[in-house]
Amino acid sequence: MFSNIFLALGPWQIVLIVVVVLLLFGGKKIPELMRGLGSGIKEFKDASKEDPEEEKPQE
Repeated sequence: MFSNIFLALGPWQIVLIVVVVLLLFGGKKIPELMRGLGSGIKEFKDASKEDPEEEKPQE
C-alpha cells in the first residue's frame, strides 16, 4: 500500500517533504524520533511473536 504512494511521488515532492520535516522537528530531534519509532516497531514484533496460548487463562 505504501509503496504505491512513494511511486506516485516524484523526486521534488520527496525533497519538499524532507525539508518540511527538518523544519518542523529540527536536525537534532530526528534521530530521537527514529529511535522511538524503531523501539516501537521492535516491541510490536516481539508482541506478535508471543505464543497465543500463553495469554489464555488455564482452566
